[in-house]
Amino acid sequence: MKKVIATDKAPAAVGAYSQAIQYNGFLFSSGQIPIDPATGNIVTGDIKEQATQVMKNLEAILAEAGTDFSAVVKTTIFLNDINDFGAVNEVYQSFFTGAFPARSCFEVANLPKGVGLEIEVIAAL
Repeated sequence: MKKVIATDKAPAAVGAYSQAIQYNGFLFSSGQIPIDPATGNIVTGDIKEQATQVMKNLEAILAEAGTDFSAVVKTTIFLNDINDFGAVNEVYQSFFTGAFPARSCFEVANLPKGVGLEIEVIAAL
């Protein structure tokens, strides 16, 4: 059975999507951008600050589903500038322990609200 996962500790969905869906033993998150859920404002600092906020948003969604980054099996990272890969990777890897999940990373032409990155995850529950 499909279950919607929603928490006020991550940015609210602003369109026709859910923060995450739990289904058949997996959690599928929507892409998270660097919005501070406490203020609703975009984090406008450097790419590391933006990446940290994105990972905190994902952490909150995972927690709402009763899990954490150790359950993540796949991530997809969308970057506005592929030259930010190293800085984003530094922040990203600090949220994981043990084996890292499979990952794809792409440079894209534009991201919502002009942010520098968006990340989505799939976790096994």
